[in-house]
Amino acid sequence: MATVMTGLDRLQAGGWGMLRGQRVGLLVHPASVDHNLRHARGRFAAAHDAVDLCALYGPQHGILGQTQDNMIEWSGFRDPELGIPVHSLYGEHRRPTPAMLEGIDTLVVDLQDVGARYYTFIWTLLLCLEACAEGGKRVVVLDRPNPLGGVAVEGNVLDPAYRSFVGLAPIPMRHGLTIGELAGFFRAWRALDVDLEVVWMDGWRRAMDFEATGLPWVLPSPNMPTVDTAFVYPGGCLVEGTSLSEGRGTTRPFEILGAPFVDGRRLAAVLQAWNLPGCRLRPLSFEPTFHKFAGQVCGGVQVHVTDRATFEPVATYTAAIAAIAGLWPEHFAWKRPPYEYEPEKLPIDILAGGTRWREQLEAGLTPWQMKAGWLEELRAFADIAEAHRHYA
Repeated sequence: MATVMTGLDRLQAGGWGMLRGQRVGLLVHPASVDHNLRHARGRFAAAHDAVDLCALYGPQHGILGQTQDNMIEWSGFRDPELGIPVHSLYGEHRRPTPAMLEGIDTLVVDLQDVGARYYTFIWTLLLCLEACAEGGKRVVVLDRPNPLGGVAVEGNVLDPAYRSFVGLAPIPMRHGLTIGELAGFFRAWRALDVDLEVVWMDGWRRAMDFEATGLPWVLPSPNMPTVDTAFVYPGGCLVEGTSLSEGRGTTRPFEILGAPFVDGRRLAAVLQAWNLPGCRLRPLSFEPTFHKFAGQVCGGVQVHVTDRATFEPVATYTAAIAAIAGLWPEHFAWKRPPYEYEPEKLPIDILAGGTRWREQLEAGLTPWQMKAGWLEELRAFADIAEAHRHYA
């Protein structure tokens, strides 16, 4: 039995009482499972005597999690078994339209986040809160663990001028909150008049990483296969904004980075001299099966996290990108637009939440100098977020 009961587990254990008499819409993805790996859609459907499930909603990658990368959309359809509409919230509409919400009283959100600002599921939550505030719909969030734990925060805080679907609110790259805590933060930050309830977890503590929960890991998106992936992602996702491969098309996305022009041994030697905490960097060669450099042999490194408590993903990948840019300046480049439908801004600036991260790296600042510049804004964020932290 799992150490932690998720919001979904607790809702079922409570006999679905808070949803009785309600017409319900359900926002889910592949990781929306209980401790026995039973998916929320099936659990809601089986509880038809208590729950009137009227519609399903899917975020980026769809309810089934089958679509790759950032620019692929999926269209709405009807669930073939239940006969209810299935709405895409990653396509023409990222915020539910009034028509999508018609016929429901309560929108239930059950999404596994990974603790990083770029991961779009939390922004789907924010847009749903806004739409439900406007439409007079109740929102129930079934809370789940932050797989990275809830202690550490890292990276810069988003510049509002660079709001996008990989960052719509002023939070850091690694935010340290659960999706239920974020729901409260978003409601307060946007001053939303929305009926919001969170079904909190039982047994979760901020110092827990995902394995400590006893819960099964289900990949919430195609390139988030393991908890190890989630731990590197707050830094590894920045590689998407460069000419380097972030390991998509391999079995270790985001843990691996490199390019055909990179000498992995030379890169690893430079990075090891930094004594980056909580990790070791192993030179390797890899050949992506799709995405950047598909079918080409790349040199690079794999980031092996040896101590999750001290590992700093943003600083580590900032160091790796800076090292490659310095060692192979004739080959390294920033990826060109578009990214997440942003037609003009550089993808790296969208991901980094402003131009400062890129400009400091280009100016030769070390990751530690860049980190020092984040501390004041991280403290300010922590002060604001404190009111929304539910767990000790």
